[in-house]
Amino acid sequence: MATLVFDIETSALPAENFDEAQQEYLFREAESLPDLEARAARREEIQRQFNRWPLTAQVVCVAMLNAESARGQVLFVAEDFETEDETAGPVEFVPCVDEGELLTAFWDVAQHYENIVTFNGRSFDVPFLYLRSAVMNVPITRKHWLGNRFAAEPHCDLAEQFTFHGVSGRDGAARRFNLDFYCKAFGLDSPKSHGVTGWDMNEMVAAGRQREIAEYCLRDVRATVQLHKIWKERLTGVK
Repeated sequence: MATLVFDIETSALPAENFDEAQQEYLFREAESLPDLEARAARREEIQRQFNRWPLTAQVVCVAMLNAESARGQVLFVAEDFETEDETAGPVEFVPCVDEGELLTAFWDVAQHYENIVTFNGRSFDVPFLYLRSAVMNVPITRKHWLGNRFAAEPHCDLAEQFTFHGVSGRDGAARRFNLDFYCKAFGLDSPKSHGVTGWDMNEMVAAGRQREIAEYCLRDVRATVQLHKIWKERLTGVK
């Protein structure tokens, strides 16, 4: 059965979207600091972390590739985006009017795949998609993707495979590195080498740079496809 490789990008929701009680909860640690400058810095740091949590952020892009054919789609939120020739080539860029439309389109594709490959998807991408879909009341077509973390099917999370499921902890021989580090170590083009990282998403969304986000997300997925091939051939013996 064909394998789906995907990655998501997220963007923080504005702090004013949350009521007084929610804001008190989110910024409680900062407000406990006596120094005003330190308090402001900690508030800014916490708000910067919003895009990591599915209750304080939204999905703004999902890039997907079929591992075997290298064909796929990049779904991205861009309300005012005007399409040019978005269907040319093996990858289709699909602008979505909002997050709900994006998630619906993603699960429509996902139902045709039993197996998936991600990098850190068990800890981040999959639970984020599950929770955001639940918040947006979008039906989830694949509910078994967290599965058994020690199995490579249906979900092969390369961040776990290259650490042998955390066998040596944070500081041992199999410590976890980020995607950029693994790509460079194995001689692959790193998606971060183009000057964009996941921490830039909030600013890029605010600046209307949605197409750049889509292209960055696709680079992440292409790197994951290549890294998955190396893992199969060199660490499992599967061609």
